[in-house]
Amino acid sequence: MKIGILSDSHGRLDLIREALRIFAFNGVDAIVHCGDVGPGECVDALAEAKAKAKVYVVAGNMDKHVEDLATRCKAGDIEFATEVVRVPLGDGRFLAATHGDDEQLLGELIAEKQFAYVCHGHTHKHRDDRADGVRVINPGAMQHTKVHTVAVLDTDTDMLEHILVH
Repeated sequence: MKIGILSDSHGRLDLIREALRIFAFNGVDAIVHCGDVGPGECVDALAEAKAKAKVYVVAGNMDKHVEDLATRCKAGDIEFATEVVRVPLGDGRFLAATHGDDEQLLGELIAEKQFAYVCHGHTHKHRDDRADGVRVINPGAMQHTKVHTVAVLDTDTDMLEHILVH
């Protein structure tokens, strides 16, 4: 399964659309946004990808309009959670995504060893390491950094690629 991962778009609709083009080119089966999405129009753009990929969104600490995000996600057939969204990988394993601003929650998700992958954003920095047998991934950020990136994870090969977004 291929999963496109993005985070911290902070309303950059242009970069979200470019990320969706990157994900389509890479043939992703699912898209996960790890929070700090931005206004509802960003969710609407993510919903456009649902014909090709299932979309999952978790709220971030800057997403103060959670009710609007939840409503738009429901209308767009997007899985939404305020703290943790779970993505089935099709083989009995799951990926969990949280924003990452709650360090205790992030630590618990990793320590529980319940998920093959734990994805987060918030720090605006790439991350790809293993902790207690769990692969922890941060795709980087789409805003507030000099370099904007997303990630594509292939769970069949366990390969991860960080990709520049222009």
